[in-house]
Amino acid sequence: MNDAANRDLTLDEIASLLEPQIPGLRRYAWALLRDGEAADDLVQDTLERAISRWHQRRDGDLRAWLFAIQRNLFINALRRRKAHGTHVGEDALNDLQAPDMSPEGHAGLHDVLRGLDALPEEQRSILLLIGVEDLSYEQAAQVLDIPLGTVMSRLSRARARLREFMENGRSTVLRRVK
Repeated sequence: MNDAANRDLTLDEIASLLEPQIPGLRRYAWALLRDGEAADDLVQDTLERAISRWHQRRDGDLRAWLFAIQRNLFINALRRRKAHGTHVGEDALNDLQAPDMSPEGHAGLHDVLRGLDALPEEQRSILLLIGVEDLSYEQAAQVLDIPLGTVMSRLSRARARLREFMENGRSTVLRRVK
């Protein structure tokens, strides 16, 4: 679809392109926020931004463009919270419920989520985009606006840190040696 065709789409046509992307946007938003209501708000904001800026969209991967919008909105909200001194607790982890899950499985899910939370944001994002949302390395590079090599190295570090966390119950901390 070329730029002129992008601008000439009706709202119904845009909605028909966006609707199949909503489940993936919801999963990614929940993984970032761990709060269903906040995740739904982030998805709503993402869709509103996409529709309002549809005329600026270039040819390319719609899914990657939407994830980039969503991640940018998430990062902007984090920056606002930090500027205002708001602290977000880990209460959402205690409220996790999975249907028909054994207590051991539930504990394992808690461990994985705690391990994800221990990762730096750039590693967590890459792991979620590639591991959960099944984006290609190229798509993830486009979403995060980073080179392909950086995607691969961040993913490798994220996997290693998560593995370390799962094996030892803690994340590795890198120290600067002078």
